[in-house]
Amino acid sequence: MKTSEVFDGLIANLKVGDTATTVGSRRDEITKSLNKDFRSKDGDTGHKLMVGSYGRHTAIKGVSDLDMIYILPPSIRGDYASESGPRRVLERVRNDLKARYSNTDIRVDQCVVRVQFQSNAFKFEVQPAFANDDGSFDYPDTATESWKVTKPRAEIEATRECNSRTSTNMRHLARMARAWKNANGVGMGGLLIDTLVHRFFAQTNEYDSAGTGSFDLMVRDFFGFLMEEPDKDFYLALGSNQRVKVKARFQPKAKKAYNRCLQAIADEGKASANKKWREIFGTSVPLESVVKSARSFDNTEEFVEQKCPIDIRYTLTIDCTVTQNGWRPTSLRQMLRAKTPLLPNKGLDFTITGCDVPGPYDVRWKVLNQGDEAKRRNMIRGQIVEPNRGNGRHESTSFRGKHLVECYAIQDGIVVARDRIDVPISATTEDAT
Repeated sequence: MKTSEVFDGLIANLKVGDTATTVGSRRDEITKSLNKDFRSKDGDTGHKLMVGSYGRHTAIKGVSDLDMIYILPPSIRGDYASESGPRRVLERVRNDLKARYSNTDIRVDQCVVRVQFQSNAFKFEVQPAFANDDGSFDYPDTATESWKVTKPRAEIEATRECNSRTSTNMRHLARMARAWKNANGVGMGGLLIDTLVHRFFAQTNEYDSAGTGSFDLMVRDFFGFLMEEPDKDFYLALGSNQRVKVKARFQPKAKKAYNRCLQAIADEGKASANKKWREIFGTSVPLESVVKSARSFDNTEEFVEQKCPIDIRYTLTIDCTVTQNGWRPTSLRQMLRAKTPLLPNKGLDFTITGCDVPGPYDVRWKVLNQGDEAKRRNMIRGQIVEPNRGNGRHESTSFRGKHLVECYAIQDGIVVARDRIDVPISATTEDAT
């Protein structure tokens, strides 16, 4: 594939598409229910604003978290000015929506009312707020029992301005950055991504009018920009200058993406380049056409993106303990760092060594065999499977080749964290790479 074909396909596959119709319908239903109570107007769909990634038009296909401001009537501001006001207004919104969606999980969550739809796996976070003259909003916070200020319109305007100046490349890059974080388990929020993309374009005008034929260089330089960013606890958001928390370091995975970009660019036109782009951006990168009759193996690989929405918000870390009778158990990651060969006939216990997903979640694993030996034996595997030892997965080394193990944390039907580890099995110590 040519570079332009890769990125034309990627951009097309990342578009929200038909999802927008369902989102619009849900949004209007929620607004009607609230206007019926707060304004005594039946069927009115005004007084709302979609914010977050969806409101900035940087969301991608499979978006599951929808942020929405419901603009309260200014005449009732005084009724909710006391310390109990934030909770009372959120509870009123919750009760209105419970009356409309009696079988839906609806609850107050500090600053918003969370509406978890099951049929579409959508989670609307509805934030009642009073509009201010300067375009900002006052929103309720039950933790501090006070009203705080948010400026989503300024963030939307800054996104719109940058996108116009860069010939729509700002939103293209922001969407590709989301595909990268979802494919590689980078715990970053949407506002942080858009802020970093905005900062990238602020320090270069090289790609302001670039077409998809130059997107390989643009994403290379973007990941180079990310990996050189100093460690910070927060950034100032584009437009609003409000603090955006950095949940976890993104620089190491940005460096991996940068190196993969270099390899993909060097291999342009080869199947290996397409593979590298898919490692960076996931299954939204179009596949090269494959002649089915030429295959001598069953391609049994499954992709979690085709089973669940992906919205990586948390971090997950896995490791593997390598065991054999008579030998001390060893960490696979330590072996990889030391370039110690992993030989056949070893026991492998994959476990979660770190996870910051709050509350309960389900765990799924994927064990993919790669390379000529896996194809010859017709043992690609790659299905999404349940744990078989606690939350972990027990496997064993059986034949040489490259293997890949992934782990997914799934909450409310959405993949919210993921990690992967390479498992290179050598036949002899000389086979080690």
